[in-house]
Amino acid sequence: MKLIKRVLLLVFIIVIIACFYNYPKLNIISGFASKNLASTHFISQRSYADITEKDNNVPLIKLARLDNATKNSTFASVYGLMERETICRDGLGCVLITDDYDKSQKLLKPNRTVVPNDLPFPYGNNGIKDTVFDNIDYSKLNTAVTNAFLNYGIQKTRTVLVTYKGQIIAENYSKGFSKDTPILGWSMTKSVLGTLYGILEYQNKINVAEDRPFSEDIRMKNPKNSITLNHLLRMQSGLEWEEDYASISDVTKMLFLDMDMALAQANKEPIAKPTKIWNYSSGTTNLLSGILRKQFKTHQEYLDFPYSALIDKMGMHSMLIETDMAGNFVGSSYGWATTRDWAKFGLLHLKKGNWNGEQLFSPEWIDYITRPTAQSNGTYGAHWWLNAEGKYPDVPRDLYSANGYQGQRVFIIPSKDLVIVRTGLIGDSGFDSNTFLRDVIAAIE
Repeated sequence: MKLIKRVLLLVFIIVIIACFYNYPKLNIISGFASKNLASTHFISQRSYADITEKDNNVPLIKLARLDNATKNSTFASVYGLMERETICRDGLGCVLITDDYDKSQKLLKPNRTVVPNDLPFPYGNNGIKDTVFDNIDYSKLNTAVTNAFLNYGIQKTRTVLVTYKGQIIAENYSKGFSKDTPILGWSMTKSVLGTLYGILEYQNKINVAEDRPFSEDIRMKNPKNSITLNHLLRMQSGLEWEEDYASISDVTKMLFLDMDMALAQANKEPIAKPTKIWNYSSGTTNLLSGILRKQFKTHQEYLDFPYSALIDKMGMHSMLIETDMAGNFVGSSYGWATTRDWAKFGLLHLKKGNWNGEQLFSPEWIDYITRPTAQSNGTYGAHWWLNAEGKYPDVPRDLYSANGYQGQRVFIIPSKDLVIVRTGLIGDSGFDSNTFLRDVIAAIE
């Protein structure tokens, strides 16, 4: 009997210790579940049941349950613990809130401009051109695209779109998705945020190489003073940051606890001089979002800028970048758009910033963002991923891409005149991008 009591006591102690160390994680788990349920439901118009079964059915997150939902909010918790609420706002997307957030405040929203036209993709939304290229083996192409959707339990592909010379030559969607379904780009949003800096520089409003956002710091000897916008765009500022989604880290605290996400990286101290290390950081992108806000006299101008200068100007009317509780665009993670509009974004870069005759950013901006960043082993430029060192060995080295969590990709291959979009629920661990890209390219003689 004593032995049984001792075993039970030991088990009890282990349970208590496990709860002590894991209880704070429940905040992140229920926070992710609530935010993802709300945004995916209200933006993509998918059912809560479908989102729970598919999108949130991943380790730890699947422990969370939807407690309640109203016409513009969701509540989720883990076994009734750590309930978190997400509210959705017109024009601003959804935001995971904390107890001190004022839900009664009046919020500004971006002014959106939708000018209908009769043009087909990519310069309009009136269908696609019925174009046949003599140098394309459409049988091979269709096989390559079809193969991307096989074994859904492993590959988890949701949408694929291939453009050649600016025209859609292949397009496919898994059940429940269509050309009208907005897709969360996750970190593909970083490339959108980075592009806004290219636009500002083209407008002679900033100098990426010289502007130092921390130089106004009154501590004259602060080593942050030497950090330039270039260092931030290349993720080589030297500021401390932990990008770990499996624990309570800098990035999870920022995304699921912080009211002002622009401050998360700004408040960090340097651990190295700029350019001495490369450290991928979602906090850096949100810091850049906060710096972007300071370029405008009013909050309304800041909210309007991404849409007037880029998104709506290109007719990417499905695109929405969500804001945090403080009104900053969450440029690190929360950009939504249909697969066709993600493709338009890629085509803008393939065309070196020229959109239907209008130059949105300098052609030299492409040279800048595709130049490998020191210490990144040729994998990163300036808020874009690169193939400079052959990460995809069977694909041209000039490929560069916008990459997001779970395999969201906009691939740009200038030498082949290709833009390829693939979205899904798994990245390189389940989907072989190299083989997929190789097979698409092989279909074009």
